[in-house]
Amino acid sequence: MHSAVHALRSASSHPTLSQAHASEAPPVHSTQGAPADTRAPRPQPAAHLQGSTASRVLLATLVAGLHIAGLALLVHFGMQQPAPPEIAPIQVALIEAEQIAPPAAQPVTQPAPAPEPQPTPTPPPPEPPPPQVRRPEPPPPKPIPRKPAPKPTVSKPAPVTESPTALSAPADATPEPAPSPAPPAPPADAAPAAPAAATVTEARFDAAYLNNPRPAYPMLSRRLREEGQVMLRVLVSPQGQPARVELRTSSGSDRLDRAAQEAVTRWRFIPARRGDLAVEAWVLVPIVFKLQGN
Repeated sequence: MHSAVHALRSASSHPTLSQAHASEAPPVHSTQGAPADTRAPRPQPAAHLQGSTASRVLLATLVAGLHIAGLALLVHFGMQQPAPPEIAPIQVALIEAEQIAPPAAQPVTQPAPAPEPQPTPTPPPPEPPPPQVRRPEPPPPKPIPRKPAPKPTVSKPAPVTESPTALSAPADATPEPAPSPAPPAPPADAAPAAPAAATVTEARFDAAYLNNPRPAYPMLSRRLREEGQVMLRVLVSPQGQPARVELRTSSGSDRLDRAAQEAVTRWRFIPARRGDLAVEAWVLVPIVFKLQGN
């Protein structure tokens, strides 16, 4: 259709054949001095006029046919509607459900009766063992008697002013219990002679060469006018060192008790002796705190 419209536009833009021949007629030139040609123009041939009329009719018919064809195409495509898509039918089939048979009841089996316990045969009583012959035991040896250690005595401490003083006290040794009397020995055996008991010397801390410092009087205790006596129990090692310091009697002030314990832990002692051998022993150390003017 576009090509037909383009042909129509190109045909209409060209002049007709008669107009072309009319424009190609030669002009009449006038010459001065010559007499003008007064002859009438020659008429157009009839065949030429018929050809131009036929071309116009053909062109008009072609244009009209193209317009009719275009209208017919527009009407045809405008009225044509797309066909709706076909819907495939769905087939539904009903299937009966299978009936499940209930489980068959299992037969209840009764347990077999337990067998009756058979009486166990009683074993025969064991034969009594033969009597054992016991030999007479020898008499125990006669214990050696020891001398009881003397009871510790604490000397009364003397009060001092402004500085505490430690007083000497014997070892806090517990006397050994007296041996129980031995059973009489048979007359045939002779009793061995008892050896002499070794001499025991208590530990000491009052020797001048030990140079034990006095406990420091706490400053707050001086301001509060605190006084009292502290009794310490010291375990002296064989090397003369305080292995343990315990508070036996308090002065009533924790500050005075701590000051006494801190001082005694730095002291040196003379160890206790049993004969020529240094041994470990306890000793009581009394320390008195007293201010001047009291």
